[in-house]
Amino acid sequence: MKNFASNTLAPSSNQFWFSGDGKIHKGRIFYKIFAGGSYNYSFMFTNMIDSTFSDGTHSQANLICDEYQIHSLGIYVTSDFTNNLDTNNKIQLTFNGEKSKTVIPKEIFYTDAVKLSCNKNDYICLEIEFSGNGKIPYMEEMMIPSFVFENGKWIESKKTPLCASILCDRPVERKVGFFGDSITEGIGVSNNSYKWWCSKIAEEVGEKYSYWDIGIGFGRAQDASSKGSWLDKAKLLDTVTVCFGVNDICQGFSEETVKNSLYTIVTELKNAGVRVILFTVPPFDYDLQKEQIWRNVNNYIKNELSKIVEVFDTVSIWGCEQPNDHRAKYGGHPNEEGSALLAREFVSKINL
Repeated sequence: MKNFASNTLAPSSNQFWFSGDGKIHKGRIFYKIFAGGSYNYSFMFTNMIDSTFSDGTHSQANLICDEYQIHSLGIYVTSDFTNNLDTNNKIQLTFNGEKSKTVIPKEIFYTDAVKLSCNKNDYICLEIEFSGNGKIPYMEEMMIPSFVFENGKWIESKKTPLCASILCDRPVERKVGFFGDSITEGIGVSNNSYKWWCSKIAEEVGEKYSYWDIGIGFGRAQDASSKGSWLDKAKLLDTVTVCFGVNDICQGFSEETVKNSLYTIVTELKNAGVRVILFTVPPFDYDLQKEQIWRNVNNYIKNELSKIVEVFDTVSIWGCEQPNDHRAKYGGHPNEEGSALLAREFVSKINL
């Protein structure tokens, strides 16, 4: 899929898993389209967990999920995320010409390409019928509409496999990615609003590029530096913003561990030919001990890592007035106002 690129600003990563009960279930997830037009589309899935959730008692980075079955995968193109869809308009997707697929542990796979005509801000609804007896990946902190069919009706639920990337063969000058934790994912603004800072940057810069939000709640620099499938996704891109550190500091990792993780991330991406724009660790109302680690890590970013990659300062935008700049002016997960401010500042200073 070398000539295919993301065509949604929706974050979509495997964050959690649920246990299958062996029965066939049906789910729907709605992804908003970024650029309209008629293109060939393919849909990427992965069968492993990208990042550690919370303290890691349930779900850890690089955890390999179990075999499950996709009995059917279809799509609708719709102007709204309604479940009153005309089944006559469903387009059947295939895998190497087959309507069903056995998904094996750790697998990364794509559907066969299909031609779709979409307007900007239309939704592609993926409708999946699946079953399994083991760990099935999903996203617990879903930012886009997600439903399952139970007792004859569609109900809101996140427990359905999701597509890692909505890809199409739209020609673009550059593939841009946003790599980080919940702040990058967009938590802090309303679900399905597409008003998180990554989306606002994309709308401001425009359709000459593609954009892929691979931010994920609770994500740690330590996870990203483990050289798993999450980092591999970032390596598929031309330019990547990197925003990590909050969860590492809050989970009690040492200053040196955070520094080493950030160094590994940026050097791995650079060695893969990716242009890296590293963000300073955002403010997050740290206590006294964590505040000192935060300051030391940010000094390391500005004084040392700036020698090898570009650096963008989040603290001057999202922090309170000094000496309380470790406190988050727009919330630890920046709200719509904070997201808009950062996007404007980023676009004014960074030429993507």
